[in-house]
Amino acid sequence: MFDQAQAQFSTVRDLLRFAVSRFNEAGLFFGHGTSNAVDEAAYLILHALHLPLDTLDPFLDAKLLPQEVETVLHLLESRVTRRVPAAYLTHEAWLGDFKFYVDERVIVPRSFIAELLRERLTPWVHDPEQVCTALDLCTGSGCLAILLAHAFPHAQVDALDLSPDALAVARRNVSDYGLEERIACIQSDLFQAVPGHTYDVVVSNPPYVNQASMRDLPQEYRHEPALALASGEEGLDHIRRILQHAHQHLNPGGLLVIELGHNRATLEQAFPALEFTWPETSAGNDFVCLIEREKLNKCS
Repeated sequence: MFDQAQAQFSTVRDLLRFAVSRFNEAGLFFGHGTSNAVDEAAYLILHALHLPLDTLDPFLDAKLLPQEVETVLHLLESRVTRRVPAAYLTHEAWLGDFKFYVDERVIVPRSFIAELLRERLTPWVHDPEQVCTALDLCTGSGCLAILLAHAFPHAQVDALDLSPDALAVARRNVSDYGLEERIACIQSDLFQAVPGHTYDVVVSNPPYVNQASMRDLPQEYRHEPALALASGEEGLDHIRRILQHAHQHLNPGGLLVIELGHNRATLEQAFPALEFTWPETSAGNDFVCLIEREKLNKCS
């Protein structure tokens, strides 16, 4: 069908209609930057044609060269037949206005913590200018470490990850933003490589997918490294370890921020003595928790 399409189509509108039909027909799963077939098709088409990603309408009836049609169709076919997340096909992912290089060595960036960093963790961080040290635990592509550096311009940031492959991607993104002097990418099993280091802010988007959900993951998610997703039967293996040791790595008044997916009820049941704060995000107030260092002593 994709081969037949090449001779028939000449406009962006043709390609958009075709892509949406094929995506829906194939039952693709969306969740790596877009939520539906129309937005994903538009993104891939605009990216392939080197057009602004937020400007579709003026180009809908633009006539395309045969080579341009071929390029777009090849990208669309890869999305359908291989079920690869769009971000891996284009090697880019966005968090707000920030673009990051990604490939299959890291999960596709998608963190509600990014929304909170846009507001510099206000009101829980009272004076962002006074944040001098920050940590991104399980950094993956380095996206949250880079957002930390922008949110807190005076902070030195450590970006930790167990995977050397992920750190290679993180270093590329850090370099792309010219932040090599402020962000250190360090291989570490959680806090293991930074004994004695303390921070004003620690953020983490750790693995948090439980065992049952790992078995049922859509094919698109199976392109992502399982190391960055799976966290035991309940999905709390990594978060338990973070909570156990975080107070040793936070300065007085320091703040810990953790993303935990759909595990709020499980977490609160596991740690009934801890006073978590649940900030509002675009998806609600169940997906990110905050807790101050002084309240973490109950975990030690």
